[in-house]
Amino acid sequence: MCKGLIGKKIGMTAVFSSDRKRIPVTALQVGPCVVTQIKTQATDGYNALQLGFGTRKEKRISKPLKNHLKKSGTKTCAALREFAVSEPRAYSLGQIIGTELFAVGEKIRVTGKTKGRGFSGVVKRHGFGGGRKTHGGKCYRIPGSIGCSAWPSKVMKGKKMPGHYGNEKKTVTNLEIVDIRPEENIILLKGAVPGHRSALLKIEKSGRHK
Repeated sequence: MCKGLIGKKIGMTAVFSSDRKRIPVTALQVGPCVVTQIKTQATDGYNALQLGFGTRKEKRISKPLKNHLKKSGTKTCAALREFAVSEPRAYSLGQIIGTELFAVGEKIRVTGKTKGRGFSGVVKRHGFGGGRKTHGGKCYRIPGSIGCSAWPSKVMKGKKMPGHYGNEKKTVTNLEIVDIRPEENIILLKGAVPGHRSALLKIEKSGRHK
């Protein structure tokens, strides 16, 4: 069985359970994904499937990639990702895989790129409390002392400092599937996932069930 699919973040909303509890959920468009390449232990050294998701203008696709996609009968593709598979011979080029891979109540993990927030200070980047907002206070959002003057006379490696924040790969695990709508290729996950709206995500099975 394939271990995951490519998806796109639609946005956040909320649903109500049977016992009238409000559950915050993230709506994901998962698939349909097309099998563009099958990798086996004999030819590549490992078993995996290369899946394609979405569409893109043909003029924005290079000729080598067009010839690669032509083998599976696909003209355009917005993203390509690899997923581990136990039995690659069970799949064929051009095969479509959708939300039937997952089940309600299953725990999965989602990998994506977080929102970029540029150069940020320590309060926003690391959650520092800031200085006292009293009479004469002038250190509201600064990091304060970052080292000693006598010894070691330097800033220690790993010190939390202002800098680039966001726009990095993050994985969130143990996200529960609240609902699946196969006719729309939509999955509702309990909680939040990294990335902005329309961000590409990698949705994988974690092997855990409720």
